[in-house]
Amino acid sequence: LTQPQFVQLMETFVGQDSSLPTVKRLIAFIKEEYKQTEEEKMEQLEKVHRMSRAAQRKLLLEALFEKWDSNGHGFLDLEEVDAVLSRFMGGMKKEALMKAKARLCSQYPQLSRVEKVSPKAFQTFLELIASEFPGNEDETIDNLVQFLTTSVEQSHRESLQSLTRRKWLQDIQQAAETGGASMESVYKAVFKVISQDAEAHGGNKKISAYIALLEENQLSAEQGRVLLRYVACTAEDAPYVLNQALHRDMKGISFAAVDEGKPIHVPRVQLHGNIHFWNSDHPVEERTGSFLVLPLYDARWRVFGVLGLDTLRDQCEKTIFLTHEIIFYQGVSYAFSKAYHHICTRENVLQMAVSALGWLYPRTPSIHMVTMYLVEPAKDKALCKMITTDNTGQTEIHSSPALLLKEENLLRDYLFRCTDSLEVALTPVRGEQHIAVPLHDLSRQALGIFDISIGHHKKLPPQEQKDLQKMLKMVQAACLEILWRSLEETEPTDVLEAERVANVRHPGFLFHRFMLQDLRECV
Repeated sequence: LTQPQFVQLMETFVGQDSSLPTVKRLIAFIKEEYKQTEEEKMEQLEKVHRMSRAAQRKLLLEALFEKWDSNGHGFLDLEEVDAVLSRFMGGMKKEALMKAKARLCSQYPQLSRVEKVSPKAFQTFLELIASEFPGNEDETIDNLVQFLTTSVEQSHRESLQSLTRRKWLQDIQQAAETGGASMESVYKAVFKVISQDAEAHGGNKKISAYIALLEENQLSAEQGRVLLRYVACTAEDAPYVLNQALHRDMKGISFAAVDEGKPIHVPRVQLHGNIHFWNSDHPVEERTGSFLVLPLYDARWRVFGVLGLDTLRDQCEKTIFLTHEIIFYQGVSYAFSKAYHHICTRENVLQMAVSALGWLYPRTPSIHMVTMYLVEPAKDKALCKMITTDNTGQTEIHSSPALLLKEENLLRDYLFRCTDSLEVALTPVRGEQHIAVPLHDLSRQALGIFDISIGHHKKLPPQEQKDLQKMLKMVQAACLEILWRSLEETEPTDVLEAERVANVRHPGFLFHRFMLQDLRECV
């Protein structure tokens, strides 16, 4: 038990109405009776040592990945990593390297297709190499890290530029973590980063930028199965670009970037002949500049849209995107993709929770209200109020969610204790009994919390309590499934027929799917 969990357990055990002498007697009893054997103590110390060693290794390998990925791409080229590793120990261990690479590719099948190594795959690769060497694995990892660190050299100027750009890319992720479940703040962060970099490292270019996402073409199938919908762009281009749809039979190179999965750079658009201009008011003779399209990848390296940039509004001569700029924009596209899928995952959790609450309410008339919060890690575990359901079953997803900070909401301290301990908390608030139930992520960190008000009841009737517990159990299971689906290692598994129809993967199905599976197991 962690300290918050132990405190929560004791508070639940003594109850809300226990006197101070009773609490003191319990403390004295536990102090007297709790004894740890030498075997238990050694086992606990060994566990702490293993966890500490694993955490140190993780930090070490993350730092190494960042040093190699100086432009914030979010991935490394497998061929480049392989070439450098082949020189480790003078190239004496090539057989071990080949075995480790084969094992890596079996764990990450997409590597044979895209040859891009994610941070987790990079860590796995080095651990697999170390396991193929005789002797102490930790020592081999340390030697590998030292060798790979010295293999990457940067000038002072490059190092400063890399640090600045990394900070800007982190701003995109922070926008995703502090914006409830809204994409608007992420779009703004992306365009701000592009503008900042153009001013600091791009010769003060005037850059137009836009984001287009693939969607199913339901109105004109003869123009192609999918289209690119422009969902965001820089302010000056909004009247011409925003909400436009690019089809495959139209002029443009964006679908080539989608199909090839590689950036496409047109240094001089006036010489290309296959560029689509959304602003028809722009004179033909002034349609000059550079154009860049970068594919956006999901966690399994499938393209789901494009990030486009051009310098058509810049009348200066030097408007061509340079290599270091193109490399940085790849980092921007990765940061956006990561932020986008973070928001999508949160939205999926919310939609699944709405389905669960819809199932619960007809069965539990004693519940007066349920409020669901999501934890915002970037705000020191602030709580973002996302869903409210009243005693009629009416559910509202808040488009502009209120943010709860611990120091400003003393009456809701039980919510923060619940997220710290990951234990259920029961407490009266203004005469109403509240049950706070945590929702955790894959690493057992607080992801969200249900605040359930049962009015003046001390507890729910037995059947309602049973239904509530079942709902919460299925919500947690469905939540973990949603989080697993967002990872690169897994492919989703369909169970219900509705999940297969037209490739629909609506998160609302997940709750009912887990309910069905639980029912099957009970029958």
